[in-house]
Amino acid sequence: MSDALNVGVILAAAGKSSRFEDANYKKPFAPLAGRPVWLHAAEKFTDRSDVKQVVVVIAPEDREAFVEKFGASLALMGITLAEGGAHRAESVRRGLEKLSPDIDLVAIHDAARPCIASVWIDRVFEAGARTGAAILAVPVVGTLKRVGADTLITETVDRAGLWEAQTPQVFSRDVLTRAFAAAIAAGGEPTDEAQLVEAIGQRVTVVPGSPLNLKITSRDDLRLAELALKALPAARLAGPVHPFADDGMWR
Repeated sequence: MSDALNVGVILAAAGKSSRFEDANYKKPFAPLAGRPVWLHAAEKFTDRSDVKQVVVVIAPEDREAFVEKFGASLALMGITLAEGGAHRAESVRRGLEKLSPDIDLVAIHDAARPCIASVWIDRVFEAGARTGAAILAVPVVGTLKRVGADTLITETVDRAGLWEAQTPQVFSRDVLTRAFAAAIAAGGEPTDEAQLVEAIGQRVTVVPGSPLNLKITSRDDLRLAELALKALPAARLAGPVHPFADDGMWR
């Protein structure tokens, strides 16, 4: 990536972690291979010359403990801290407000996705800079069932053309700012930033990612993430796992 590109990264770590099943930690702060999950994610961006600023967004109730435990790391890595809101969109918007004026490309990454390789970041940054909106994603490979409240299957969902969104999700600052302004006017709680951007008519480019770029949701995911971290050096050389050939055709 060009050093002239000014990228600001927002690490979203303000969620409630209600599915994590650990009373001692929220998932971004859980230990993974000797370091907290969020720090694994942050280091992938603070080491890049095209990333000019990293903002970590945490819940207000976590601020005191977070600064006490990780304040030295924040200072050493030059990371900005922001307090989140009641839902993800509000938290990311507050992170956006902390970015310096010279940032022109914004990447939002889940702090609970610690297994991200630089080559995948390169590709989604390039696509975001070129098109104004790009996300990492992987095609859905399993059979999908829609299930009712009674736990009975109501239908089998055709997976053709379905992809699972990942992060980073990368947007021009102007596109993301306009999307948030429209979302505030419309209300609602989108599940990711691409949904906000889609709502203003902006087309979003999908960049094939990898199943290794997993999101920590349960304690079992921590064990998988340890294995994924060990596989990342090979992933950095091999690039993303995806169904496209070099000519862009489906394989």
